[in-house]
Amino acid sequence: MLLIAGLGNPGAKYQGNRHNIGFMAVDAIYRRHSFSPWSKKFKAEIAEGELGGQKVLLIKPQTFMNLSGESVGEAMRFYKLQPSDLVVIYDELDLPAGKARLKTGGGHGGHNGIKSIDAHCGKEYRRLRLGIGHPGAKELVHNHVLGDFAKVDQSWLEPLFDALADNADMLVRGEDSQLMNKIALALGGKAEDDTPKQEKKAPAKSHIHQARNHSQPKIPESGPMAEMLKRMFGKKDN
Repeated sequence: MLLIAGLGNPGAKYQGNRHNIGFMAVDAIYRRHSFSPWSKKFKAEIAEGELGGQKVLLIKPQTFMNLSGESVGEAMRFYKLQPSDLVVIYDELDLPAGKARLKTGGGHGGHNGIKSIDAHCGKEYRRLRLGIGHPGAKELVHNHVLGDFAKVDQSWLEPLFDALADNADMLVRGEDSQLMNKIALALGGKAEDDTPKQEKKAPAKSHIHQARNHSQPKIPESGPMAEMLKRMFGKKDN
C-alpha cells in the first residue's frame, strides 16, 4: 500500500489557505480516481482506492498542521507501513508559485507539519513540495501562508492539480522525474532534467607541469654569473 498524505489545517476558516495546498492536491487526486467515500480514522479523513494497480490510502490529518505526524504515524503503524510507503504533499515557501519538487528524505525546512511527520514516521519518505512563493520579507510569511490563494492563482493551480491527478499513478510506480516533467510541461515550462550535474574537476597536473607553472628564478643582469650565462646561452656571432 502507498499512503499519500496531504497537509493542511482543518475547518472552513483555513480551506482556501496557501498552507492547505496539500489538502487541495489530495482532493484533486480523489476526484479524478475511484476512491471510497471519505471517512474519519487516525485523527484524519481517509479514503481508499487504487492507482496503477496498487492499493492507495489518501489521508488528510485533522490534527492541525503542527501535529500532522500523530495522524500519519498512527495510520502507518496500523497498516505496518515503512517510510518508503509514504508520500507527503505540502506547501513550500522557497519554491516559486507553480513549481514542484519531489525527493526522498531531507530536512523539514522550518515546516511544522514536516517536522512532526519526521518525528513520528522517520525521514526517508518522499516529499512532494508545491511552491507557493515567498512574500519577500520574514514578517510577511505568517499572513502569506495563512492567507487564501488569489483568483489569479487559479491560472497555475488548476493545471498543477490536473497534471498531478492525471499522472498520480506515477507516484505508485516511483516515476518521480517523469511526474515532475508532466507538471512542468502542464504549467508551460520545459521538461526538467533532475540528474545532478557532475562537478567539473580540473585535470590533475603532473609534477613537471606544476613545476613549470612556478615562478622562474630571476636571472642576474650583471656580475660574474651574468657574464658566464651570456657566454653559455648567448647568441653566437656569425
